Amino acid sequence: MDDTEKHDTIAKVTDRLAARYPDAPRPLIAQVVTEEYETLDAGRIRTYIPTLVEHGAKNRLNREFAAQTARI
Repeated sequence: MDDTEKHDTIAKVTDRLAARYPDAPRPLIAQVVTEEYETLDAGRIRTYIPTLVEHGAKNRLNREFAAQTARI
C-alpha cells in the first residue's frame, strides 16, 4: 500500500471506532489503529489489512475500557 492508502485506511478505521467508542479520546484510537496497522504492514496479503487492523484495535480498546470500567 502506498502512503495515501495507508492514511485512508487508518482514517476510516479510526472514524468507525470513534463512533463505536465515543468516550475514548480520538488520539488514543488513532494511535491504537496506527500501531495495529504497523504490525500488519509487512504482510504479503494486503486485502484483509483494514479488517484485521479494525479487529485488533477493537480488541485493544475493549480491553482498555473494560479495565477502566472495572476500576470505577
